[in-house]
Amino acid sequence: MRNAKILAVLAALLYLTGCASGAQMGNMVYDGPLKTYDDALQHNVDVTNVSGGEKTNPAWTSEIDNEAFAGALKQTLQKQKLLSSTGRYQLEALLLEVDQPMFGLDFEVTTHVRYILTDRENNNAVVLNETIVAPYTATVGDAFVAIKRLRLANEGSGKANIQGLVKKLSELRVQPGDISLAQ
Repeated sequence: MRNAKILAVLAALLYLTGCASGAQMGNMVYDGPLKTYDDALQHNVDVTNVSGGEKTNPAWTSEIDNEAFAGALKQTLQKQKLLSSTGRYQLEALLLEVDQPMFGLDFEVTTHVRYILTDRENNNAVVLNETIVAPYTATVGDAFVAIKRLRLANEGSGKANIQGLVKKLSELRVQPGDISLAQ
């Protein structure tokens, strides 16, 4: 009888808290309006490497993994008419840091992602080298369960970060010798 009560309490706790799940690719895709880009970038950007993400441990906290972030990045670039698997420009994304709260009502997650765009036809010259920092806050109104709220904050921050990249790419004018240095 005592074991049954303990199991019932554990089952209720598991139901209320749930297991952690990683940030979902589809929820990080920036699907805002199509921007205007330099002609050289149109259908000419290849995502070659995404690193620095972490797999989610279901017993711990939600994370952003490399595969989900790469997928969201590729889908965003495709929607913006920039993606090409054989593009002249190679994009690398390095997830430097994902700042997450340990507890609280509102969860603010901030992603720090360094994007490096190189020109493979010009000796891999660096065309863009920027670190984008993007916060996003998920509230109790978004999700009552803390584990889900953290996942939503991760996804929102990832999406905001990709949106920041899209903005940088729309401002970029590709000319020989133009290099954007990391800040």
